[in-house]
Amino acid sequence: MRLRIKFRKYGSVRYIGHLDVMRFFQKAIRRAEIDVAYTNGFSPHQIMAFAAPLGVGITSNGEYMDIEVHSVTSCQDIMEKLNQASVPGIEIISVKILPETAGNAMASVAAAAYTVQFRKDRTPLTDFSEILPDFLAKEHIWTARKTKNGTREIDLKAGIFQLTYSDGIFSMIVDASSGGNIKPGQVMEALLAETGESLQENALIITREDVYTKVRDESGEKLLSLNEIGFVEGELS
Repeated sequence: MRLRIKFRKYGSVRYIGHLDVMRFFQKAIRRAEIDVAYTNGFSPHQIMAFAAPLGVGITSNGEYMDIEVHSVTSCQDIMEKLNQASVPGIEIISVKILPETAGNAMASVAAAAYTVQFRKDRTPLTDFSEILPDFLAKEHIWTARKTKNGTREIDLKAGIFQLTYSDGIFSMIVDASSGGNIKPGQVMEALLAETGESLQENALIITREDVYTKVRDESGEKLLSLNEIGFVEGELS
């Protein structure tokens, strides 16, 4: 049986990298005495998969981890036990049972939602309400991406699914798949470049709000929150 666990990451824990978060959950699951499944072999480890590693320094209200278990008391009980075994800065929001047809959390990721704002002492002079419509209407939105082989130009246009601005806060949904993986900072750099400004170091406060997969129904292809897949005991999937 597979469970999907949604959690928040905030406060000083945002400076903890993905591997340390994974190690934390391995210990928390043992402390919570969850009947987790292990791999076979000489060095067995807990069967778990995270939806999308979060960058260091970014807070999140929508992180996801799938684990495999042999048995379940109840989703509520597992959530409470994990929170009791947790630390300040990591809070379990929900636990759901995944249907057999559900894809792996990591392989399912198609997009992510973020809110972004500038730190007060690093706010640019640009009037974003004025330039945003023209920015989104562009045929191409070019930016530079550093790779192990150097720097190359990439077009962000197709990977910006939604971008709005209100009261000093940007809300965006961008491609987070393995083939796209657009970072909020790249969008902000490209936006500032429209007026000749550059993004200052450590200028952004970024929060990941949710992670999405793509599904298809009679109306076509659409984005669906990973939290909408699965059910708690007593519910239909």
